[in-house]
Amino acid sequence: QLQLVESGGGLVQPGGSLRLSCAGSGFTLDYYAIGWFLQAPGKEREGVSCINNHGGNTNYADSVKGRFTIPRDNFKNRVYLQMKSMKAKGAAIYYCAAVNPQRITAVQPMCVPIIEDWGQGTKVTDSS
Repeated sequence: QLQLVESGGGLVQPGGSLRLSCAGSGFTLDYYAIGWFLQAPGKEREGVSCINNHGGNTNYADSVKGRFTIPRDNFKNRVYLQMKSMKAKGAAIYYCAAVNPQRITAVQPMCVPIIEDWGQGTKVTDSS
């Protein structure tokens, strides 16, 4: 079972930026395709973005295209979610997870997780 730890969440103003970090625990992260997912209160978890292990193949939800990026720093064993131009949509928990590397570019569904258990996630609150 893969273990991933999310961090970097917090309060961000509309139009501001925030960078989330995903770190592997007990394995080398650069061997895996990684996705970011968000879950708003009372809603189903949904894919935001994903990236293959080489860092050259990515996918983004329509709602974040042009605003979010998912850079990798394999030397630091990290995958990030760089969020810009944040919108005031309240609080949500962001999770990272290993995803199916053969489904990186799939439109529907996108960023298919292959994990069995989700981590704690990191909370992001967009407010004004």
